[in-house]
Amino acid sequence: MMALNPLYNLTKGLKETDTKLPVLFIGHGSPMNGIEDNEFSRTWSKYGNEIPRPKAVLVISAHWLTEGTHITAMENPQTIHDFGGFPKALFEVQYPAKGSPELAVETSKLIKATQVELDHDWGLDHGTWTVVRHMYPEAEIPVLQLSIDYSKPPQYHFDLAKELASLRQKGVLIIGSGNMVHNLRMVAWDKLNEPEFGYDWAKEINQVFKEKITSGDAKSLIAYEKLGTAAKLAIPTPDHYYPLLYTLGLQDKTDEVSFFNDKAVGGSLTMTSVKFG
Repeated sequence: MMALNPLYNLTKGLKETDTKLPVLFIGHGSPMNGIEDNEFSRTWSKYGNEIPRPKAVLVISAHWLTEGTHITAMENPQTIHDFGGFPKALFEVQYPAKGSPELAVETSKLIKATQVELDHDWGLDHGTWTVVRHMYPEAEIPVLQLSIDYSKPPQYHFDLAKELASLRQKGVLIIGSGNMVHNLRMVAWDKLNEPEFGYDWAKEINQVFKEKITSGDAKSLIAYEKLGTAAKLAIPTPDHYYPLLYTLGLQDKTDEVSFFNDKAVGGSLTMTSVKFG
């Protein structure tokens, strides 16, 4: 009987419910959003209060790129300060949410496309904690991260996400954390404080992305390189874009689509975020 206890606890904790949680793609932007009280962080707080209380949060962050797919499986994930040049206050932040080895195992078993490695070394990077600490400031909800296999093409990530869909019915809030438009080399640093300053190409492609999302045209968003010059400028590397593909893969046909924090920053970044469901 003792050998059955871990399995019993696992299935007991993640039974299907009558409530299907939404899926979020969140433009996380600067790490400073993790400690600032601004329009973006206030919106994250609002969604934390409005969304039904999850049993756990699973984040696909632009800042955990791996070969192969990994999921955090430790009891106490560390807070990772994976950035430089910011104030000391940002480096002092700790977000002490628990992990969930049980959910990590269950999630790994859902994924058939590849063997998922259980990770005990990573933790919560700034693509996760800068957002989630505003949503759940008491750190009372377990938080896990699923890595992005950076050796795989866009279609792979979209398809892999589909295998996670049942978690929505089991009380898991899934968040893709990146930015739709993310070109750091072209940021107008002198205009960071100019409200909604965006280059024409950034605003153009941001609108295209929104239209494709609203119409359910995932195929075009997967093949983003065919969307023209503006898309290539918006996505010089796909690390911050891939989390969007995970949320698109998790979208249900019955989900309502709504946008929030839909603003450009510094010319070549957008904070545009999406709620599915």
